[in-house]
Amino acid sequence: MQGQNQQQAYDRGITIFSPDGRLYQVEYAREAVKRGSASIGIRTPEGVVLAAERRSRSSLMERDSVEKLHKIDDHIGIASAGHVADARQLIDMARRQAQVNQLRYGETIGVETLTKHVTDHIQQYTQTGGARPFGVALLVGGVEDGEPRLFETDPSGTPYEWKAIAIGGNREEIQRHLEDHYEEDMSLQAAVDLAIESLAVGEEDGFPAEGLAISTVETETGEYRSLEVDEIANRLRELDLLTEGEEEE
Repeated sequence: MQGQNQQQAYDRGITIFSPDGRLYQVEYAREAVKRGSASIGIRTPEGVVLAAERRSRSSLMERDSVEKLHKIDDHIGIASAGHVADARQLIDMARRQAQVNQLRYGETIGVETLTKHVTDHIQQYTQTGGARPFGVALLVGGVEDGEPRLFETDPSGTPYEWKAIAIGGNREEIQRHLEDHYEEDMSLQAAVDLAIESLAVGEEDGFPAEGLAISTVETETGEYRSLEVDEIANRLRELDLLTEGEEEE
């Protein structure tokens, strides 16, 4: 009982380490990320793929209002998992930073530079009294100097660079699928298919086309592009993952 009371005391203070060196509020923020729907990032020589499942709480909800993928600049996109409101704050901050860099230096911001600006901001909320950590993880993908880059941000404010990564719900199973099937020389189209197949892990019924959001940033053009619903439906049909009732009449 005494140990439980001691843990609760450290729970209340975001700026206080527990005796074993843990910040409980940061760990709770990571748990909030796991409760979000999954997002995936895959890096290939041809570019970066960002994909996310768009869950709807009701058949009356407009799926387009569920934003999981965000264009930050012409060459950078971000996928999120966790608290949507927290994600929007970080997305807005990232967009402002990209604009400031363009105005101040006359050049587009680098993917790694932007990621570190975001994680520096996140880290401040792990040591500020009267605040709480952001309950969201982000995948920052884009093209920098002709090279595709993919980063993950953690609620602790730590950036990690990946070849392929999953965040959000069912992360462990999806990550294992990525590790088993990822190839460094795969095409961008193959990466799109791998992202769809990975999101389908544990989903026996597949997806409606509107239930997925997929964006790419091609190495050759350096342009962020969102796939249309028809394109996603075609890939789901090809992979036999299109939910029954979504087939063309």
